[in-house]
Amino acid sequence: MISAAKEKLAKRMAGEIALSDDPGKTMRKWREIFAVTQTVLAKRLGVSSSVLSDYEGGRRKSPGSTTIKKFVEGLLELDEGSGGKVIHAFGRMFSTDLSTDAIIDVREFSVPVKISDLCEAVEGTIVANEDLAYRPIYGYTVIDSIKAILEMSADEFLRLYGWSTERALIFTKVDMGRSPMVAIKVKGLKPSVVVVNGPTKMDDVAVKIAEIERIPLVLSKSPSLDVLIRNLRAIAEE
Repeated sequence: MISAAKEKLAKRMAGEIALSDDPGKTMRKWREIFAVTQTVLAKRLGVSSSVLSDYEGGRRKSPGSTTIKKFVEGLLELDEGSGGKVIHAFGRMFSTDLSTDAIIDVREFSVPVKISDLCEAVEGTIVANEDLAYRPIYGYTVIDSIKAILEMSADEFLRLYGWSTERALIFTKVDMGRSPMVAIKVKGLKPSVVVVNGPTKMDDVAVKIAEIERIPLVLSKSPSLDVLIRNLRAIAEE
């Protein structure tokens, strides 16, 4: 399974970098997803750290196909050497289909987005762990909270992450905000940020759980699901 997942992931990475309007930022995004430093990756590729830094900072021209291939292979080989965590996560994501009733929208960002920027898109306010607003996220999953909590298994909940835990889980149709945070705590989820859309005021227990788990919690005032999705897709396409 890992070889098939590795091949799919390699194609996705290479295609995303090649088609990106800012390939350097996209390269940085993937390196950070794999939690590999410039120094470690540069050593693996046989180049200096400054070369990678120049690509990521846009100081070198867009990488050619050979450079992209080496970059992708280097990250995948390093991941395999440490147990294949990212490759396995990608494989689990596509092993079975998720409930289309509970999952409203899923997107990955071509470049990292800060939680503070996500807040603007969802017309939200951080009500817990505001000090973590600088965190980068790499995608989002919009969820019908009622269907997800009532119908989804623990394994399906884990696959809400897509291919990265560094993402936003956005719960819609929320009355108070407590149930999504309880589900996150019980099912062992640890997203980079949780957004709830619906309540006029965040539940105190939800805030407490977020503080204990050190998960930024955002109260979204987006007026409708259509507006919420439109604004999220806009930042995903930037």
